[in-house]
Amino acid sequence: MKTSSKKQKGRRLQQWVAARIAAILGMKVEKDGDIESRPMGQSGPDVILRGRAIELFPFSVETKNAERWDILSAIKHAKSNAKPSVSWLVILKKNNMAPIAILDAELFFEIYGKTISSDEMH
Repeated sequence: MKTSSKKQKGRRLQQWVAARIAAILGMKVEKDGDIESRPMGQSGPDVILRGRAIELFPFSVETKNAERWDILSAIKHAKSNAKPSVSWLVILKKNNMAPIAILDAELFFEIYGKTISSDEMH
């Protein structure tokens, strides 16, 4: 696969993740806005979150759209981009497979516990 095709494949996943975050938060994905898909080749999280977006979705997002995954490397990369008040999140995708999310297990159980608690209260 050509390098340009690999970058395009990666960009599509980044844009999909940014769009999903924006839809959940009721915001728009836009250049220099609160949610932006990082241009290819730049350092930092793959989805840029600013202002209200990072407050509501406190994750440093690393995306990988490839047939072979180096999960530990992706986690390390996401962690290195995370600021102290932000957790890391890795979104992985392969051809003919739905994207999957990887995050710290303690955080997953904390989030799920809050979901169960709020559901039981209603």
